[in-house]
Amino acid sequence: MKITEFPDGFDLVLGGRLLLRHRKDAPCLFVGAGEADYRMSRGHFAIEDYLSARRPLCHGEVRRENPGVRIILCEAAGLPPVLEIVVSGEKGRATLQFVSHEPRTNRLWLRMAAEEGERVWGGGEQLSYFDMRGRRFPLWTSEPGVGRDKSTLVTFQADRAGGSGGDYFTTNYPQPTYLSSRRYALHVDTTAFTALDFRHRTFHEIEVWAIPSRIELWTAERFTTLVTELSSYFGRQPPLPEWVRSGAIIGLKEGERSFERLERLAAAGTAISGLWCEDWVGVRETSFGTRLFWDWKWNPQRYPELDRRIATLRARGIRFLGYVNPYLCVDGSLYPQAVAADLLVKRLDRDEPYLVDFGEFTCGMVDFTRPEAIEWFEEEVIGRNLIDFGLSGWMADFGEYLPVDVRLASGEDGALAHNAWPVRWAQVNAEAVARRGMTGEVLFFMRAGFSNVQRYCPLLWAGDQSVDFSRHDGLQTVICAALSSGLLGNAYHHSDIGGYTSLYGNVRTAELLQRWAEMAVFTAVMRTHEGNRPRDNLQIDENAEVLAHFARMTRMHRHLAPYLRALSVEASATGLPLQRPQFLHFEDDPDAYGDQTSYLLGRDLLVAPVIEAGADRRRVYLPAGARWRHLWSGKEWPGGAEVQVEAPIGQPPVFSRVGSPHAALFAGLPGC
Repeated sequence: MKITEFPDGFDLVLGGRLLLRHRKDAPCLFVGAGEADYRMSRGHFAIEDYLSARRPLCHGEVRRENPGVRIILCEAAGLPPVLEIVVSGEKGRATLQFVSHEPRTNRLWLRMAAEEGERVWGGGEQLSYFDMRGRRFPLWTSEPGVGRDKSTLVTFQADRAGGSGGDYFTTNYPQPTYLSSRRYALHVDTTAFTALDFRHRTFHEIEVWAIPSRIELWTAERFTTLVTELSSYFGRQPPLPEWVRSGAIIGLKEGERSFERLERLAAAGTAISGLWCEDWVGVRETSFGTRLFWDWKWNPQRYPELDRRIATLRARGIRFLGYVNPYLCVDGSLYPQAVAADLLVKRLDRDEPYLVDFGEFTCGMVDFTRPEAIEWFEEEVIGRNLIDFGLSGWMADFGEYLPVDVRLASGEDGALAHNAWPVRWAQVNAEAVARRGMTGEVLFFMRAGFSNVQRYCPLLWAGDQSVDFSRHDGLQTVICAALSSGLLGNAYHHSDIGGYTSLYGNVRTAELLQRWAEMAVFTAVMRTHEGNRPRDNLQIDENAEVLAHFARMTRMHRHLAPYLRALSVEASATGLPLQRPQFLHFEDDPDAYGDQTSYLLGRDLLVAPVIEAGADRRRVYLPAGARWRHLWSGKEWPGGAEVQVEAPIGQPPVFSRVGSPHAALFAGLPGC
């Protein structure tokens, strides 16, 4: 790290890269004051800021200390200090610690030096744009919305029905972290509302609605090293359970009849690792569709003798999974227990639980800042009701809905607690599993997240995509989600096969189910979902052709188990995700940087799913530095060129790297 002083400013260079350039007429730091307005409707947020001041800190004085450097910033020479930055670091790593001298200052803008042609990735789990250059990304955990494209009728209808349409930046899992093609990474250590603005040609602007405690910086000569550094910082997931690689997790929610339907899939030759019945807790009907009864214990009316059935399935090598979230419906049995023990988030204006409308039913929120509430939920709810009952996993849903106008036992400001809430929720699940000694054996998966969720959540899922091929809310968005989150230390990612959200006449097609299943073969976990309106949408076991295709795809996934196991071992050692952008291993090829609709599975498979309805062929860029063999035809091409291949249903464009030690395994895939 090197800080060079100039008569009117300074430069900060790390690993040979200019990161901060401060001059009197072009300062890198601004501070101000604002008053935020957060309005929430069923997990969707409208956020505005009344900004009363934004001031450039034009004068910077560098004071060299041992160790580190202190930079004193103010508006002009001779004026009192406004902000100090304590800079420390070595060997390609630096920390900027911020000290404010003005208690009322609650906004900060930092400008990082940028270059022409630079690309940036990260921002948590981004669904629309992998390369974030040219756009601004507000980072606030929320429902992503339906459609997520203001130019579409679906998004317009969803916005009109309660502001639930979303936009390109809305996501369950934001994170104020990015990687640059200049081979550095930056992380803002804050839970406050943050925006990453990459629209300017010569700088990237980071906006924080608080004075952050610090900003972390890393540089490296290879992208793989940066990913490893980030995964070490945020924490690495345990290896996935071995049982999950034996086939697909089948999502069914039809009560007792779910077992009959499972047998139909098994009879068709489907490789099955688990049966996932999110409705094990019971259901209620709403205008959105069939919803679960949010009271986290077995509902014997909907699933008679479930405990016996779980044991029978397990003897066949099939695990049973359920569902839980951090909210308690007021008409359930757990809610009055939590009220009596004073375990719920409170209202600001009076001493009673804060109730949230989830769409025709209301719930209280367990206060995970209260130790007694954590203990109760980990031991009594997850420990006894889920793990001890026999569940091998569950969807740990939600986490995004904490309002800002709440009273928490810790006394934290709701606006600062909101983004951290998914991480607290992940920690509760991870600790409950660890209490039973089941880490790496019990598998829960989450959609919500924020910084440090990596150290607790073993598996991400991409949330509630629409049941279509749409650009901003359909099949292809889960590729972008896996790539963006994977660079930040989330090794394992998957999605609902066939999507989830069916609204405004939008229903699944057989083609969508088949194409989604083809992609899911080449991810960490295959899992199906019936969606929010199961009776309106085609299900895998309702169409003989779809079922036969799906069964074959599950056998392909099972066939890949040795390769997926090797990638899991690698992830534990290095933090490298299973799904990777081409440039992660072919960074000397400039043409490997631009595609967000294909990915590497490990180093040795290149996967380019068909993402357009009606398409039966696809153009694929093969990165330079390797020779590639088409999975289906056996034809080989040198890298560094785009090829077009036939891609009928059942033959997704997949290429293996010639010379891979797994070549024999890959050669057996077509025969599954």
